[in-house]
Formats: sequence, C-alpha cells, structure tokens
Amino acid sequence: MSLNLAITIDDIVDAARVIAPAAVRTPLLENAALNERCGRRVLLKFEGAQHTGSFKFRGAYNRLARLDAAERAAGVVAWSSGNHAQGVAAAARMLDMPATIVMPADAPAIKIANTRALGAEVVPYDRLRESREEIATELARTRGATLVPSFDDPFIIAGQGTAGLEIIDQAADAGAELTQLLVCCGGGGLTAGIATAVSARAPQIDVHTVEPARFDDTARSLRSGRRETVDPDARSICDALLAPSPGALTFPINHALVKSGLVVTDDQVRDAMRFAFSTLKLVVEPGGAVALAALLAAGLVPERDGAIAVVLSGSNVDPADYAAIMSANS
Repeated sequence: MSLNLAITIDDIVDAARVIAPAAVRTPLLENAALNERCGRRVLLKFEGAQHTGSFKFRGAYNRLARLDAAERAAGVVAWSSGNHAQGVAAAARMLDMPATIVMPADAPAIKIANTRALGAEVVPYDRLRESREEIATELARTRGATLVPSFDDPFIIAGQGTAGLEIIDQAADAGAELTQLLVCCGGGGLTAGIATAVSARAPQIDVHTVEPARFDDTARSLRSGRRETVDPDARSICDALLAPSPGALTFPINHALVKSGLVVTDDQVRDAMRFAFSTLKLVVEPGGAVALAALLAAGLVPERDGAIAVVLSGSNVDPADYAAIMSANS
C-alpha cells in the first residue's frame, strides 16, 4: 500500500524504544464469563493500568522525550479534557520540565485535581464559548513553549501505537488468533497508531472504531471520505471522546486502515461500566468503556470468527459520577 501517511511502523517501534524505560506494559486480560457471553475469546487491553490511568501517557512521553534542553526549559502547553492533560503532566514531571494545560472548566474534578497534583498549571476555559486550541496556541507563543496536541502529532500517534504492538505480541503469547480489534475514538490518535501497527504486523485483524452517539464524526467520516464535524449542541457522558472532528493527520490513516466505525449510546456505556465492575472487577471511565459497550451490544460488531481484542482506554472517572452509574438500575 503506497500511502503518504503521518507515521509508519518504524515510528511506532522507535516510540516503543523511547517510552520503554518509563511506560507500563499494560496487561491483556481474559475473562471466562465474558468469553462465554460472547461465544468467542475476548482479550481486554486494560490501559487503566498505565501511568495516570489512561493510554495518553504513551504519546505524551514519546513527544516530550524528543525535546532538546532549550525546549525542555521553556516547557510545554497542551489542551485536554483530562487524560492527555495528566499524561503530559506526568511525562513533564519525569523529564523535569514545566507544563501548562488548558482544560474545560467542567472537566471531571478528579482529572483537574490529578493534573495539578502532577505539578502542571491548569488554565480553565468554557468549552461552549471558547476555543481551547486558540488559548493554548497563544500561551505557547507568548511563553516560547512547545505545543503538544492531544492527537494530531506524529510522535503522539506513534506513542499511542505502542499499545497496538503490545496487543499483537501479547495475543500471540496467549495463543489467540485475533481477527478483530475495537478501539475507542475521539480525535483518532489511538486508533491511528494501533491501526498502523496492526496493518504492518497483523493485517488479518479488522480494526473498528467505537464512538458515543452524536459524537460519531469518525464513523461518518469513514463513510463519506471527508472529515465530518460534531453538532455543537451534542452531549455525552464520554468526556474523553468529545473531539469536534477527526484530526487532519489521524483521519487519513484511519480512513485508509480502519474497517468501520461503530456507535454506542450513553446507556450502553453505563451498562458496560457496570459489567466491567461487577464481572471483570475493573474500573473503567465512560470514554474508556465504549469499545466494551459495542462488544456487549447484540449485533453491533460485525460477525467474524476468531478472537477479538477490546481496548479499555482509561479509568479516570469522578467517584460521585461512578457511584451514581454503579447504583442505577440498568
């Protein structure tokens, strides 16, 4: 396939080398009750075990580790609803550089608190009236800092792709013949990285994105062939997946390599979170549960023989919100 895409498998392999001393090789879990329910082997990539509780540390560390001494001294600026914020803050602390994060004022309190606890400066904004990109870009310009996008950056995408390399290797170690892989999708960085790894190392695997209803811009974009946008009035409990459109760098990758886009409702996400807690004994945040929600929804995932991998992308959920979801009736 001759495509001019933002990254290659070599970039992901190099990212794996760079992050190896710092990142966690997260587990690929299997549960007998889930296998029985689905009638096939299901392998769960639990990124809640990563530093800061989500996959975002992978890309953040890969990006920040590439900065030279002068760039590190000037620091970094990022925007995020929470998981990228914490990933950048943690990587910056490890690499001894200042970090400023532009975060929506209504982001989960635990994500804001954790970002500050990691030593980053948090700049709040109104997600309905202000542009996080404009605020962050201006901060980076005035401070001489490096801007660290949440997904539209080759080093970020390559870093997230290391999760794909791990899935392929761990599935082989488990003797599982993967044919499908479900990945949560916001801006598309995790999907783009994983899809690049899969297309190079295990092309028999079909990669499917999963998004919350009304934030299905990637699913619609995959069908139309162009970058679609989200209705400004759209709302979802999946705070980690509320990007307004696919990335300029991520979408060409995903359009070339992803099989299809799936969509789940907030109620299906809540059901998946309850299943993860009660049956899998895992805490998963709403955005991190969408791929599991798709798996559990009857008839949503295209039928195919073989094992399926599901990325549980994060575990950062406010205790009060989580308690309300756990205690509610399905």
